[in-house]
Amino acid sequence: MNANEVLRIVDAIHRDKNIDKEVVFQAIEQALISAAKKYYGEEQDIIVQIDRQTGAITGTHNGTPLDSEETVGRIGAQTAKQVIIQKIREAERDALYDEYVAQIGQMVTGVVQRYEGGAATVALPNCEAILPRSEQIPGETHHTNERVRATVFEVKKAGSRVKIILSRIRSQLVQRLFEQEIPEIAEGVIEIRAMAREPGFRSKVAVSSFDQRVDCVGACVGVRGNRIKNIVDELAGERIDIVRWNEDLQVLIPNALQPAEVEDVILCQMLGRAIVLVREDQLSLAIGRRGQNVRLASKLSGWDIEIMTQEELDEQIDRAVSGFSALEGIDEELATKLVEQGFMSYDDLSIIEPDALMEMGGLSAETVDAIVLQAEAKAAEAEQLATEARRKQREQDRIDAATRVAEAAEAAAREASGIAEPTEASTTEGDTAQEAEASSAAAADANLPVEEPGDAVSETTT
Repeated sequence: MNANEVLRIVDAIHRDKNIDKEVVFQAIEQALISAAKKYYGEEQDIIVQIDRQTGAITGTHNGTPLDSEETVGRIGAQTAKQVIIQKIREAERDALYDEYVAQIGQMVTGVVQRYEGGAATVALPNCEAILPRSEQIPGETHHTNERVRATVFEVKKAGSRVKIILSRIRSQLVQRLFEQEIPEIAEGVIEIRAMAREPGFRSKVAVSSFDQRVDCVGACVGVRGNRIKNIVDELAGERIDIVRWNEDLQVLIPNALQPAEVEDVILCQMLGRAIVLVREDQLSLAIGRRGQNVRLASKLSGWDIEIMTQEELDEQIDRAVSGFSALEGIDEELATKLVEQGFMSYDDLSIIEPDALMEMGGLSAETVDAIVLQAEAKAAEAEQLATEARRKQREQDRIDAATRVAEAAEAAAREASGIAEPTEASTTEGDTAQEAEASSAAAADANLPVEEPGDAVSETTT
């Protein structure tokens, strides 16, 4: 290995692997030192240096100079080959790791190489990445040779390789698609101020414009909706609401709850909660399917949002004032003040800042502590009652479901046999009801569990 060959190898590795030349020089030096120690002994003091300009190799063994032939020839460059390869691989891994760590949150495009077990292996320009099932949009599937766009979610070293995890469910993907499809955002004329997403279902994006002549919402939608349509298609049909940003929460929250019409917004500063009043016919629209609309609006605005009608608010106020007034240490005037600040339940009262309650009611620290303890006990009691009510409701639902199944099976059996008449069915049902009533009365007299009519029907069917 002469000087020119060293320089040629270093330059080739630098260009092919995108590794800094200094790293390659150090790898070769370390490899030659490792090989020399195998020859002379691990305890020997060996130094090997390569001239960065000429490529000349010099070395010393316990302070005694080694000529070039001895350093490379006698020790053997071949012996150092594996060490050099290992160092180069490590350097390549580190360079790849640094490259993709800098791209976390950025969008990349790749081709699906394999799709097994719900996870996709995606070929990127210089490596492979994984798109796990958990990071895919619910309901979508991928196939081999499909081009896919995703954001870099996680990058970590795994031995001599780099493991790159992609994601299609993060909000960054929506933002990057907006930047790609809408030139005004890429140019900085329009800014995405906030975003909330439930992947595969719905997203809300709040935008504002630095140029009054540019309509931020219209620019994002595009002519006949062509811009937003491209984004929706990329997200497997996910619905996207574009919201006009406003620093005033009284304006932003109604915008975020669109398409529902809002009558009023009451801000409870101490709790970070907004009570939004809507008409009865707008209630379900404001809440959204399974609470999705209000949940996304809450994430977008950063405030906890409660949707209710004026009648519901009045009922809650009366109930809260009455409940707080019953606590020792709180009079009706203080209870009213608490409600005006948005405290509507014992849960709310149990987390109030003691200093705030002391200032609001002119109370002592001992009185405030006693009030908070009472509120915590009442909240725990209410939670226990709610849990019991939910348990009973689930049991009743199971009984009702079992009854419906039994009735359907009995009806199917009668229809299959072709011998049952409607009058007979009515008579049978009447008899069953009478038997159940008699059983109930007898059980009450004997202090025994009551057998439900549905259970009797189920046994008969069986």
